[in-house]
Amino acid sequence: QTGKLLDPNVLTIVWARRFAGYKRADLITRDLARFEKLISNPDRPIQVIWAGKPYPSDYGAISTFNQLVHLSKKYPNVAVCVDYELSLSKRLKQAADVWLNNPRVPREASGMTASMNGAVNFSTFDGWICEFADHGKNSFIVPTADYGNMSIPEQDQFDLNNMMDVLENEMVPTYYHNPDKWHEIVEQGMKDVLENFESNRMATEYYEIMYK
Repeated sequence: QTGKLLDPNVLTIVWARRFAGYKRADLITRDLARFEKLISNPDRPIQVIWAGKPYPSDYGAISTFNQLVHLSKKYPNVAVCVDYELSLSKRLKQAADVWLNNPRVPREASGMTASMNGAVNFSTFDGWICEFADHGKNSFIVPTADYGNMSIPEQDQFDLNNMMDVLENEMVPTYYHNPDKWHEIVEQGMKDVLENFESNRMATEYYEIMYK
């Protein structure tokens, strides 16, 4: 789609879902100097892929999508994919090292199938992640605060600073300097998500709690 060939040996971060304002697809880019430093480090390089669709009438999300497309043209290791359907979703989940999910708490959090495919979830602490996450063991979590006392700009800045801190100081060093530990996190995430979030659990709980 983009004419770019990415490197399978480089840490690859994927953000892929519906574009919406509260999902903050562009959050990682909002401190552009810090983002550029992260993706241009020759010793510990990063690749970033976005994919998804905004609703046709969601002009804010369309603007975010377009901004990321224009931004991606500046970097050989940044890409935005279109026509996000099941086949592309499958390929991205299989290819991702990190599945980035950073909506504003308490709106949502997704990524179960990414863990099943060996991607490490990096998420704000919300939704199913609250039942699953063990920071540094099966996933990585953006540190939280008392969001109820924050404005939206304050929350976004707080989450951005903490997200970048975790990336720079924990995730990137682990991936490049402690690959055995990274593989342990990948395997633990696959194990934990399959044990607790596959469809048999859902069907059993519907039967035992709602219908029995």
